[in-house]
Amino acid sequence: MKPWDGIIPEEEQRAYTASGFGRRSGLGERPALLIIDVQYRTTGTRPMPFWDAIKEFPTSCGEVAWQAIPHIQRLLELFRARGWPVLYPHVSPKESFDQGRLADKVPALMTVARQGYDFVAEIKPRDNDVLLPKKHPSAFFGTPLASYLIDLKADTLVVTGCTTSGCVRGSVVDGFAYNFKMLVPSDAVYDRSHVSHAVNLFDMASKYADVMTTTECLDALGRTGQPQG
Repeated sequence: MKPWDGIIPEEEQRAYTASGFGRRSGLGERPALLIIDVQYRTTGTRPMPFWDAIKEFPTSCGEVAWQAIPHIQRLLELFRARGWPVLYPHVSPKESFDQGRLADKVPALMTVARQGYDFVAEIKPRDNDVLLPKKHPSAFFGTPLASYLIDLKADTLVVTGCTTSGCVRGSVVDGFAYNFKMLVPSDAVYDRSHVSHAVNLFDMASKYADVMTTTECLDALGRTGQPQG
């Protein structure tokens, strides 16, 4: 069963298939892992129902974040074992000069306590991981991400984190535009809206990325690439 089954009507799914959308493109030989915005401001400091979580951090996605974290951990373990690169696009603490269109649209972004920007301990960066502060949804926009990936000779991006409809999708579309093979583990990304999560996974799977479970992703990664040391 796909994450979008029961949300995207079967007739619409058939229409996409009939039009030739949704073919998998496969993986390359040099994958890199993106862990986007998995910070306490999007998860809360512990698993809580959404309406409780937003009392701690208004930008929290609630329990769905903590359901995704173990899957991100599994991917991270494989990348660590293989010596494959891990990159952390993330939002740095907001300052007064960070006012912009996004702050106009979502003022709560400017009120997050500084500790909310800490990386979740279970998947926090290690030495030699690449940290990429960003101001906008896409991990590529206004950052040196493309330059790092070229230096690393990466050809495949495994994209995890949040939100599925925002920073994950924006990064996937831009990565696709840069001609990277894009892979999205559907249970290793999260969103405060189940409908937006499902619809965006369907759209990415149709046009921009291979979308599969973490287990399927690990199996595919296990058959490709070489340890990079």
